[in-house]
Amino acid sequence: MKSLEDVEAETTVVVKEITGGMDVKAHLEELGVTGGTRLKVVATEPVHPHWGPIALMTNDRDELVIARGWADKIYVELEGEITPLLKLEEGDKGTFRSIEGGKDFEGFLSEYGIVEGSELTFLRHVPDCTMVFSSGDAEMRMGEGQASKIFVTQKGKSIQLNHLKEGESSTVEKIVGGTHVKGKFEQIGLEEGSRITLLKKEIAAPSPDKGTYVRANVGGQHITIGHGLAEKVLV
Repeated sequence: MKSLEDVEAETTVVVKEITGGMDVKAHLEELGVTGGTRLKVVATEPVHPHWGPIALMTNDRDELVIARGWADKIYVELEGEITPLLKLEEGDKGTFRSIEGGKDFEGFLSEYGIVEGSELTFLRHVPDCTMVFSSGDAEMRMGEGQASKIFVTQKGKSIQLNHLKEGESSTVEKIVGGTHVKGKFEQIGLEEGSRITLLKKEIAAPSPDKGTYVRANVGGQHITIGHGLAEKVLV
């Protein structure tokens, strides 16, 4: 057996096994892929060459930054087709339909105002940079993706840490993510109530992205399967 992502285009295969937990299997079942499913691989396509977070607009927010790892788990409906969020291009609008990641991850996204049925407008790929902050006597560095999980209060409004300007200070309102995420920030002295100041942004060299999407035909229905799921489908 081999994973679906290793199957060549124009090849018909039968799903023998799906690895991963119940959330993975449930998501694939929504796409019509279960054990015994016969499907034809139409093409294997590289993801967008830019590596980094993305900026979205939702019904309630003008601009929202989502970490690349989180965005890769989001699937939207675009022109009647369920497709990974990261396949969208600037200006595309998709309706949030499902995620790969379970109830906890669904809860994290809801704190961004992203729930089933939300309309998401893909704004752009965020430049890959390192943000340098100070909090108390400590200096800390983090990427845009990490910063997007921290909300601060600025002029009475809740904003993501990404939107601070150089020299601006604010108070951490909340950190979105599980105990692991919050624990990592606590280790560097950052928690709810902490004062934090953006010192500067450093643009990093782009990192190559070797991920792919698999486009397939299942029972006459065209579907798109992200890299993370395709590698869990054995044929």
